Amino acid sequence: MPGFYPWMTAREYLEFAGRLFGLDKATLDARATALLEMAGLASVTTRVGGFSRGMKQRLGIAQALINAPSLLMLDEPTSALDPIGRREVLEMVASLRGRTTVFFSTHILADVERVCDAVAILERGRVVASAGVEELTARATANRLIVEVEDSVAAAAVAGALAGRAWLKSIETDGRALHLAVSDLPSAQREIPAAIAAAGMALRRFEIGETSLEDVFVELVGGPAQ
Repeated sequence: MPGFYPWMTAREYLEFAGRLFGLDKATLDARATALLEMAGLASVTTRVGGFSRGMKQRLGIAQALINAPSLLMLDEPTSALDPIGRREVLEMVASLRGRTTVFFSTHILADVERVCDAVAILERGRVVASAGVEELTARATANRLIVEVEDSVAAAAVAGALAGRAWLKSIETDGRALHLAVSDLPSAQREIPAAIAAAGMALRRFEIGETSLEDVFVELVGGPAQ
């Protein structure tokens, strides 16, 4: 979380930061106004000491942009924020697309999928993958399936019937639903309904799930996302 002088207002703080960069008054006034609007703080007159964490985070990003940098580096910009504050910060970061390059680190992979064009995955300080988000998710070797049958007993029976199939990477049951990761989608599409029918059960749902960045992370790093 950025540090602030709690007795200042948001505008006073931006003007203070701008003067440190030697900005002339006209440029500083224009940038402060634009950045406060972008941060959703234009009408806020409360002193910074009374700001929420989300408001402080947005003010911190605005302050970092006061000198119009070509590169903005952020470390865990949504860390410890509530859902509303997190959404507001992500919307502000996304609004910078085309204005400046934003480089940020995070362990919240859903945030990466929401705002990033490209991503690099690190394992013990080593880059194991670097590409666009869509390209990375397309590289996943496992397809995700959701299969729903009559009840939990039927789901357990189907899981047992499918165990050992060459294309099955993992399978989990959740009530009457089965969540599968498969390496050969066409084979799975043929054999899963056939196995359910052979057991005399009804197939209620068969859905191909989207591969997430978390799936790719786990596959590349070989353990749960931290």
